[in-house]
Amino acid sequence: MGELDLESARGTLASQPFSRLLDARITAFGDGGAVLELDIREELLQQNGFVHGGVLAYAADNALTFAAGTALGSAVLTSGFSIQYVRPATGRTLVARATVVHGGRRQATVRCDLFTRDGDGGEKLCAVAQGTVLSAVSTGPS
Repeated sequence: MGELDLESARGTLASQPFSRLLDARITAFGDGGAVLELDIREELLQQNGFVHGGVLAYAADNALTFAAGTALGSAVLTSGFSIQYVRPATGRTLVARATVVHGGRRQATVRCDLFTRDGDGGEKLCAVAQGTVLSAVSTGPS
């Protein structure tokens, strides 16, 4: 994430082949938070016409990690996260809003709310996630 600003966050996201495949974008980054968005298209749906759970998990994981980067620095890795699907995801855009709940020197706890946005800008909560992100910077011998 380089200098830890919106443009460097966008550069980092663009360097991820899978994020490019999904055409994901960072729309906000800084002050303990990050927002990741992607357009919902047919290739991202499951058999019932809802956004596939794997796409929601991808968005949560990346948003959690980017938000943690605002607190821990650019070298971060998701240690683990859980996700609860609360409503089938339908709409035009998937929005993942992540916020650092608690940050230390080497670890952050982050929450992510996932919404779908319709054509009129209305949003519906479809999933919530929480995770732990670790600084990947070594502080010395283990």
